[in-house]
Amino acid sequence: MIIGIIFVIIFLSILILAHELGHFLTAKKFGLLVEEFGFGLPPKIWKKKIGETIYSINALPFGGFVKIFGEDGEAAGSRSFPSISLGRRAIIIAAGVLMNFLLGWFVLSVVFMVGIPQVVLITETKQNSPATEIGLKAGDQIIEINNIKIIADNENVFGSEQVIKIINENRGKETSVRIKRNGDIIDFLAVPRINPPAGEGSLGISLVDAGLPKQNILMSFWEGLKASLTLIKTIALAIFDLAAKAFIGKASLEAVTGPIGIVKITSQAGSLGFVYLLQLLALISLNLAVINIFPFPALDGGRLIFLAIEKIKGSPVNPKFEKITNAVGFSLLIFLMLAITIKDIIRL
Repeated sequence: MIIGIIFVIIFLSILILAHELGHFLTAKKFGLLVEEFGFGLPPKIWKKKIGETIYSINALPFGGFVKIFGEDGEAAGSRSFPSISLGRRAIIIAAGVLMNFLLGWFVLSVVFMVGIPQVVLITETKQNSPATEIGLKAGDQIIEINNIKIIADNENVFGSEQVIKIINENRGKETSVRIKRNGDIIDFLAVPRINPPAGEGSLGISLVDAGLPKQNILMSFWEGLKASLTLIKTIALAIFDLAAKAFIGKASLEAVTGPIGIVKITSQAGSLGFVYLLQLLALISLNLAVINIFPFPALDGGRLIFLAIEKIKGSPVNPKFEKITNAVGFSLLIFLMLAITIKDIIRL
């Protein structure tokens, strides 16, 4: 768990810096006065002014900000946020999301270049099944079944189908299962069911073939782009589905993971190898890109909505109204995070 916490802090640092760097660089590009570049949320624990910008480190590591002169709508001037066109303001706001997408794409491309050892992983164990009775868990890597090695390379491919075949051939018989968990090799004995419930399988496990063969640089970036776009689409559909269900009062947070859940997942990924941590970093970065562009107050997508309203009505939205709306949105996001965190603690 300690390793998970360490890597989550590192991940957050990378993701926040990438996101805020997008806002920072585009604001500088358009000649605006950037008053502060802050990592984390106040109170401040360190700050240093370099040139015209204050660079600060704040006590709460779950966030970051770039303070642009006039961004709150209460100041004006030749280098203020309201002084540039709506298009340029939209680019500055969207730049953070773009940086998270580019980071996710780049990291996934590195994963394709390095490759991932091909293994068979348990993704779920069914309740009251032989798997749960003997102690198999999600995340376990199956190494052997009845002394038959489960491997995946260029010469022989023994994936999840081979595991299922061996288990089915031994229904009703004592079967040895060797797994790898957090770097440890553990042996189990199970008796696969002869007539299992529909959709559960004889042992009561769900499997996935994990791993990727190495690619050359050009193919890695191409495959990384395709994978990133596919993930963006999947994440967006999941968020809109959750929002739609919330609107009619049927939303569930069971599939949503908060900080504690991410620490647990990171610990599991770390036990599998560094390349799995890279894969997780890319996934989180792409998730943040989609979440931040979602049209909700306090998020970048919400700020873009206010620019769209300004474009339609021909004048800026009242700064006080925008501030209140964003404050309410931020409070709701904090409440949602607390609810998810409590849910993750109960799961532990």
